[in-house]
Amino acid sequence: MNPALVIAGYGLLALLTVAMALAALRLALGPSLADRVVAFDVVAAAGVAMAALAAVLWQKPVLLDVALVLSVIAFIGTVAVARYLEGKVRR
Repeated sequence: MNPALVIAGYGLLALLTVAMALAALRLALGPSLADRVVAFDVVAAAGVAMAALAAVLWQKPVLLDVALVLSVIAFIGTVAVARYLEGKVRR
């Protein structure tokens, strides 16, 4: 692999780590449940992107399966919270 692409890939991993850390901070400090749900989605999206990028950088295709499972779990979690909030509004 081209050394410039490897350096760019590791730079992207670092930026995704920063994004995940900031979103985790919002997840912990978010004033409302909606803020926490959005922060959870950002953490999950960054995790999926990190797993996919690591799969390419380290040539480990099994990490793509990890990314797929993480995205499905994040989707189910978001839907569950949305249904919870919808039921809360109706009452």
